[in-house]
Amino acid sequence: MAYTRQSALDVAQVLSESLPYIQRFAGKTLVIKYGGNAMTDEALQAGFARDIVLMKAIGINPIVVHGGGPQIGEMLQKLSIESKFINGMRVTDTATMDVVEMVLGGQVNKDIVNLINRAGGKAIGLTGKDSGFIKAKKLFVKHQAEGASAPEQVDIGHVGEVASVDTSVLKVLENSDFIPVIAPIGVDAEGNSYNINADLVAGKVAEAVNAEKLMLLTNISGVQDKQGNVLTGLSTAQVDALIADGTIYGGMLPKISCALSAVNAGVTSAHIIDGRVPHATLLEIFTDQGVGTLITNQNN
Repeated sequence: MAYTRQSALDVAQVLSESLPYIQRFAGKTLVIKYGGNAMTDEALQAGFARDIVLMKAIGINPIVVHGGGPQIGEMLQKLSIESKFINGMRVTDTATMDVVEMVLGGQVNKDIVNLINRAGGKAIGLTGKDSGFIKAKKLFVKHQAEGASAPEQVDIGHVGEVASVDTSVLKVLENSDFIPVIAPIGVDAEGNSYNINADLVAGKVAEAVNAEKLMLLTNISGVQDKQGNVLTGLSTAQVDALIADGTIYGGMLPKISCALSAVNAGVTSAHIIDGRVPHATLLEIFTDQGVGTLITNQNN
């Protein structure tokens, strides 16, 4: 690429601006939940992979956790397996779980590993079943059926939540200069597999490894106020107030809950960022402005 004098100066300015951030985060662990448009747009995929390799090259330790709901739905449709949802969660019988493992642990995970390796990194694909490092427990959802007087707990099959995370395999990979890429599948004491929300897995992994940052890529610009302005630099107390007054609601609540849990458990900051922006992760980490909402555990 040929640079004009001005564009070259702009690049130099960005590199200079990034120096204190590089110095601050070298040696630290960042957990990035990868999903949304960033996972399906080819240009964004390539940019994300390069960003992850760059982080590792300058001494940051990235851990990638990915989703794959649309890919699961597409495969189930091809196999003529009906998808049923309760409260927005996929009912996962044994046949569906087999597909989930095939798609998340096979196709999607290996595609991401390949992208990072092609960009010059050394990625290793994992599910929580590898060395049993993500212990799961069954998740029951509360659902009020039509005509029922009160909600009841519903068993939706092989859908779980994180019971514990054993970080030993992640430490081995970090010390060996590998980049872990994690599919959100856990296992219980009896060896049963569970599909777990990827945001939740990313948050619990960030807590377990005492990460510096948890970054959740989304298809929106960040947490917004009632006028549509993106909010950032929020404390946990401010986030609680935004939930209480109804500013944060609906589909954003699970991500916010995940972010709050992480920072309350000791993760320095959580970021909900716009994965539709090229190089969103680098912009959030290494520039003054960022591209999303920052939440910290500092309440002053």
